[in-house]
Amino acid sequence: MSVILQYVIVRKDLLLKEHNWPVGAVIAQACHAVTAVTHLFHDDEHTKKYLEDLDNMHKVVLEIPNEKEIISLHEVLEKNNIKHKLWIEQPENIPTCLVLKPYPKDEVKAYFKDLKLFKNP
Repeated sequence: MSVILQYVIVRKDLLLKEHNWPVGAVIAQACHAVTAVTHLFHDDEHTKKYLEDLDNMHKVVLEIPNEKEIISLHEVLEKNNIKHKLWIEQPENIPTCLVLKPYPKDEVKAYFKDLKLFKNP
């Protein structure tokens, strides 16, 4: 069985000139989404296994270019029954990041093959 990990997908454009969010605000969005997905899927067998060894959790933080792309990814994941949470910041109603529940890497890595590791611009 492949390693169980969690993918965190963050909108890169939030850090750029057109939005100009502070890095800390973007990190907070990811934290909100990780907390939400952990709560939503706390009874899932992979989530339970993932949380058994808190000091050795694996997360992959990737960047996605913009709102259109994150919505498109969300729709693909929904269509393929891949459990996740699209975090939408309120009251602005802005989709900011998307987080999968923990999965074996081999089951979900194909959905993210075109995305790069998140980095600060």
